[in-house]
Amino acid sequence: MTHREITLTRDCKAILIPSGEEATLTAGSPVIITQSLGGTYTVATQTGLARIAEADADALGMQIEKSEEPPKSAGTASGEVKEDEVWAQLKNVYDPEIPVNIVDLGLVYDLILGKSESGGTTVNVKMTLTAPGCGMGPTIAADARGRILTVPGVESAEVDLVWSPPWNQGMISEAGRMKLGLV
Repeated sequence: MTHREITLTRDCKAILIPSGEEATLTAGSPVIITQSLGGTYTVATQTGLARIAEADADALGMQIEKSEEPPKSAGTASGEVKEDEVWAQLKNVYDPEIPVNIVDLGLVYDLILGKSESGGTTVNVKMTLTAPGCGMGPTIAADARGRILTVPGVESAEVDLVWSPPWNQGMISEAGRMKLGLV
């Protein structure tokens, strides 16, 4: 994606980076799209970075790209959820400042599948952030939860932010390191 200036065509909701605060970007404001991954747009504004949801892509003069929508998997014939289906959905979640998904960044520490009383699958994830003070943590965790819930058979999902062990660059996968030019 080329970094070109775009003028917002209407007011739209955004999340300020890195604070995680909600804001409204006003029609007529100039922005530059710096990242478009996982169904969200990171934009540079005159006051800093912000993240715009795919639902507001029209404010950027763009059509919603259907390919960004999380694919629904068929599930298994028994209705059982496979762990790799959940991991695949987590690979669609991105830190708005880093063009690598949270799995390849090494942010997901634990993923546990369980069964609810009604027989549905529950998913519990423990993840961290690249920096403990990042205000985007709850937003990224909510994105992860939303993606997990797209897996057929998943009844509930919980994503907890944890800080132990502390994240470091050694946790980035080889694919992530290649994407970031660290190899």
